[in-house]
Amino acid sequence: MKAMVLNRLSSLEENSAPLELATLPDPSPAAGELLVRVLACGVCHTELDEIEGRTPPPELPIVLGHQVVGVVEEAGGVTRFTTGDRVGVAWIYSACGSCKFCRTGNENLCPQFKATGRDAHGGYAQYMTVPAESAHRIPEAFSDSQAAPLLCAGAIGYRSLRLTGMEDGERLGLTGFGASAHIVLKMVRHRYPSSEVFVFARSEKEREFALELGAVWAGDTADEAPHKLDSIIDTTPVWKPVVEALKNLESGGRLVINAIRKEDIDKNYLLELDYPNHLWMEKEIKSVANVARRDVAEFLELAAEIGLAPEVQEYALDEANQALIELKSRKIRGAKVLIID
Repeated sequence: MKAMVLNRLSSLEENSAPLELATLPDPSPAAGELLVRVLACGVCHTELDEIEGRTPPPELPIVLGHQVVGVVEEAGGVTRFTTGDRVGVAWIYSACGSCKFCRTGNENLCPQFKATGRDAHGGYAQYMTVPAESAHRIPEAFSDSQAAPLLCAGAIGYRSLRLTGMEDGERLGLTGFGASAHIVLKMVRHRYPSSEVFVFARSEKEREFALELGAVWAGDTADEAPHKLDSIIDTTPVWKPVVEALKNLESGGRLVINAIRKEDIDKNYLLELDYPNHLWMEKEIKSVANVARRDVAEFLELAAEIGLAPEVQEYALDEANQALIELKSRKIRGAKVLIID
């Protein structure tokens, strides 16, 4: 099979082609696993973190990709799926199944959590295998490329929104406006029709895009919103927006950080956390760690119900490096997706 393989960690500033097109043996499913012929795979900012060494290091060489849509080619003793079923694979590849977190549906916190495309080969390839319990049926309402970003940007956005605890009529802020945030905005407009959404983004194009999708206000990361916000979801890979967001948070409000890692602090920006201004008045900060299977299943059902189709840009498998470089340079309008031939 053809695959785009990461053989070594590197900075994309120094290496514009970190992935190499290679021919690998077709994988075979073990008992309880599915062999999936990949149709599409989303490109995520987490892949940048993996390539540049900001996540727990993968065992190299590795095939990246954790927003996978494909067709079941073989089911290793699995009855839940049959050949020809269209399935999706998200960031959660496997967990132990027996710890206190797994028993309560929070397998995303399992100490033995394994991530697709980091701890096991992912979807930047023509084929992959996955434990059947980590595969999800894809609703017919979505094309392959539309479904792919739902599996990460959508599912993690769904978990982030759930963790805000917001109610209809409360104001929500979104810091950063890439793949996940634009899906959250669409969800909010459906689930909380009386709530207003305020967007903070460095890019003027991202701010314009947010207003097109129904945000009531869009400003720069350091701008002050016209109202204090009950909840804010931060989807950026850097620290400055976290501090700036806290200044816009209402008393008793919650900031949810939706990021697997934060980049090193910009040497030109002094990170100053002022307790009275940023954290006093019972403000909260909560992080999002991975996704549980429940998040993926519930979100796919919700997305189909409301017709939540993300904006996508499509690339061929061998254009994966181009997609990554554009993501790194913030050339974003919706989600980037590899179409696997």
